[in-house]
Amino acid sequence: MSVPTTQSLNSISLEQGEFTKNYSIDAGFEALNEEIKELKLPFEAKGELLLSEIRVTDKLEPPVVALKIADSIVSTLGNVLTVIGKAKSRKSFLISVAIAVAISKDFVFNLFTSHLPNDKRTILLFDTEQSKYHVQLALLRVCKMIGIKEPTNLKVYGLRKYAPSERLQIIEYAIYNTPNIGIVFIDGAKDLITSINDEEQATMIVSKFLKWTEELTISIVTVLHQNKSDTNARGHIGTELMNKSETVISVTKAETDKEISIVNAEACRNMDFDPFGFEINEEGIPVIAENFEIRVATKKDKFDITDLEDYKKYQLLTEVFSKGAEFSYSLLQTQIQLAYKSQFKKEIGKSATEKLITDCKNNNWLTQEAKLKPYKLGEFNSVLVP
Repeated sequence: MSVPTTQSLNSISLEQGEFTKNYSIDAGFEALNEEIKELKLPFEAKGELLLSEIRVTDKLEPPVVALKIADSIVSTLGNVLTVIGKAKSRKSFLISVAIAVAISKDFVFNLFTSHLPNDKRTILLFDTEQSKYHVQLALLRVCKMIGIKEPTNLKVYGLRKYAPSERLQIIEYAIYNTPNIGIVFIDGAKDLITSINDEEQATMIVSKFLKWTEELTISIVTVLHQNKSDTNARGHIGTELMNKSETVISVTKAETDKEISIVNAEACRNMDFDPFGFEINEEGIPVIAENFEIRVATKKDKFDITDLEDYKKYQLLTEVFSKGAEFSYSLLQTQIQLAYKSQFKKEIGKSATEKLITDCKNNNWLTQEAKLKPYKLGEFNSVLVP
């Protein structure tokens, strides 16, 4: 049996029978790693300790970006991205968007972008829940989104009929035997184990994900259900994945408009992205839900415009009157609506605009020389900005 033995803090030897090979740690680990794989050595703690050491003098590059949402990095090669949500929240539709971006490098939703290098453009999708027919529907949806009839760099597999251990073996074989992989999507991580609450199995599967991502320099994007009673991912596997993932994204159906799913950054090692909403159009394609904040607002969430801080009201007026010295009432309404959308990324209705104008007139921030005369900007005489 071959065993690694430590010669010094800067070298390692592999012994196999009467032969011994010495490798310099300073010269790089690639040859040593390949030799160990070829010999299929048992785990040997001393050798692995040397391979795992991180030194000040090591020249380590930052991970390669795989996917971004707006300016936020959500997936890098060598890490795991987890998408969580309750049943039927349209998690798989969001995955379709990410796949479409990854295989085409198109700009999708005006948000998602792919940054995979040319030698990492192959994408794998494993679906553990749906029938082959519905998995193919998802594949066709991706093709329609990017206008490609048959993507050559996308491999899709339906694993519903297999036992959990068989699914795991198939996935492991595929990722170690498919060249140029960039991202592996696993829609249904819980189906790779027999119990989501088995701590040993949860640790095993998450450790597999971390091993695969590091050894192959790939990104794994996986999907999990949330608990029915709260927003946490289900079971011990959910806890493990949320702790070990680079990014955790949630998908939630809006309470007041079930046609809209809201996407949030739950945990990011990098910068969070702003929440956004999407819906499914008549062709079955996910599209951005415009003005989703207004559409999903509940009655208790409705905002009284007069509750806006005084200095913010005056900032609105300042932007309005940067467009002109005076305005008629109707033009003033329009300009306020434009300024409000510009500053708060939300729209304001006619009645709220009228209420704001009245409030500003009462505070002398809007003045008229006489009734029906144009409105001009008054002086700010309220409490200053804190």
